[in-house]
Amino acid sequence: MALAREWIIFALCLGAGGHLALGFVLHAPELWPWSRAGLYGLVSGFAIYISVQVIRFAWIRFKSDRTDRPLDGGV
Repeated sequence: MALAREWIIFALCLGAGGHLALGFVLHAPELWPWSRAGLYGLVSGFAIYISVQVIRFAWIRFKSDRTDRPLDGGV
C-alpha cells in the first residue's frame, strides 16, 4: 500500500509540473518555448516531487516529536 501511495504522489507531482510548464508556455512563450516544454515539465515535476517529500519528512518528524512527549510535560 505504501508503494502505491508513493507512485500516486509521484504521478501527481509530474502532472503538476506538466501543468506548470504548460501554463508558462501558454502565458509567456518568450520565456519557455514549445520546444523545451517537455523538458521543463519533467524538471518542474521532479522539483515539486522533491519539495513534497521534504515537506512530508518534516511533517512526520514534527508529528513524531509531538507524540513522543509525555502528556505531563516530562516532569
